[in-house]
Amino acid sequence: MNEITNRLYNDLAWLWPLWGEPDNYAPYCKNVIGLIRQHAQREVKTLLNVCCGGGKNIYNLKQEFIVTGLDLSPAMLNLAHHLNPECAFVQADMRTFSLPGKFDAILVDDGIAYITSEADLRRVFERCFTHLEPGGVMFVGPDYTKETYLQNESHITPASMKNKPANIDVVFVENYYDPDPSDTVCEGLILYIIREDGELRIEQDFHQLGIFPLETWRRLLPEAGFEVREADYHDDGKDYIEFICVKPK
Repeated sequence: MNEITNRLYNDLAWLWPLWGEPDNYAPYCKNVIGLIRQHAQREVKTLLNVCCGGGKNIYNLKQEFIVTGLDLSPAMLNLAHHLNPECAFVQADMRTFSLPGKFDAILVDDGIAYITSEADLRRVFERCFTHLEPGGVMFVGPDYTKETYLQNESHITPASMKNKPANIDVVFVENYYDPDPSDTVCEGLILYIIREDGELRIEQDFHQLGIFPLETWRRLLPEAGFEVREADYHDDGKDYIEFICVKPK
């Protein structure tokens, strides 16, 4: 079995600012903000961004809310704080976090893809429910489900030109594969083709990811206590399902 490294969130975290501009995340955040405003049953001032990563969504969300970022990776939190110095950040596990306050809204970012068991997915939803004010909204959506997963899907992305140092060129190569469709785990392989001062090196990064049927999401969210609405979102040629989850008053 491949070794799980998640180097993008550790020794290779310096590459994350080169993988898309914060402005690229603005359309998605506009969609999130609109659905939160539409479905919230209270005034929304504060937002917790679970799995905030390097803070590119926070860069856009902070225009509307007082945002707190939560992530497990110290390296990514450092990037997020550098990009958003006016925001608060907490290092914690999305399955077990416990904060002193509650929030009007919670965005669970796409880092939830690293949840590989139904039990842990339930824990994330329960933690968010606990930290949400009555009438508040949790927004979450899978990058893929069992029904929409594309076997052996691959992407090639060159480094962002705006943030790229002059002496560095990077290409990100992603490949996703499900070796056993009967379980809830799939694999993500990322190759980083790095040329620094003309010298080539290739780094490999293996990620273990979760994959669940749509029915699992639809069952676990109400079981955690949420009133659930669904919306569709189209981005980069793909359709996604989004869950807008209200905590009853």
